[in-house]
Amino acid sequence: MRDMFLTAAILTLLTQVVFSHDTVSETADRTAPSSSSASDADRNAIRVQSGAFVAAFNRHDAKAVAALWTEDGEYIDDTGHRFAGREEIEQGYADLFSGNPIAKIEITVESIRILSGVTAIEDGSAVNVPVSGVSGVSHYTAVHAKVDGQWLMASVRERWVEAPIADRSAADLQWLIGTWIAEEYGVQTESTCRWVAGERFMERRYTTTQLDGTKSSGVQLIGWNPLEGHVQSWDFSPDGGHAVGIWSPTDGGWQADVHGTTGDGTPTAAVNVLKRLDDNAYVWQSIQRSLGETPIPDTGEIVIRRRSER
Repeated sequence: MRDMFLTAAILTLLTQVVFSHDTVSETADRTAPSSSSASDADRNAIRVQSGAFVAAFNRHDAKAVAALWTEDGEYIDDTGHRFAGREEIEQGYADLFSGNPIAKIEITVESIRILSGVTAIEDGSAVNVPVSGVSGVSHYTAVHAKVDGQWLMASVRERWVEAPIADRSAADLQWLIGTWIAEEYGVQTESTCRWVAGERFMERRYTTTQLDGTKSSGVQLIGWNPLEGHVQSWDFSPDGGHAVGIWSPTDGGWQADVHGTTGDGTPTAAVNVLKRLDDNAYVWQSIQRSLGETPIPDTGEIVIRRRSER
């Protein structure tokens, strides 16, 4: 699993830079939208509904899960089995929970397209404790309908993608160990990655230099969470904040659903996306960001490069 640990490490290379209290406040003041459009309000409502689904699933409340569908909604799972109507959907989830008493789920919403005032399409991925013991990710597409002012799921289809088994040799992994440089809006971050704890975890220590020359530092640990069955990161920032990231594989890289808090207790959230360019560079972006109840604009795509040795 060491390849997953290391690859996941770079995904949050700038997480604490983005969400440190000072940096986010400056970004929010500079770029936060002055008003929300109707489409933005609808997207936010659908995201709230997705959060309600996760909460109901994780407490194994099949009735509450089914209530998030329209009366005649349909759910097609990753085996191709179709459940039609709330009653069948409720029974399907009840059977799932009965057979899997520790089942939990994490969802990453990748896009929401508002087609009209009453229809929308959501695409995303879900990671859960694998029933079969096989790690992977479920990609889904959900068609939403607005009924009496409330967004509900009309149709959901899932597709299971098993995580690829990669070679685990040290030669394949060594390129991720070292020092990396990144810059966003003039804020520079230098990170050093190394194995710790018998190569069960990777440690990333970073130093951030702000525009005025002041420096701060933090630490991140990345490893496999055997209880939940996924790669996970733990971040500790210099303002006293912390964050936990849940990772899922994507085509050509990884994405992480990161939730945490700043040092003053303000909640933070983001989805971080990584695509590998070559042995010495990555493209990183943080999307769907928020500070408390305030949405924060996406970052641009940031290229993270290995520091050349002189």
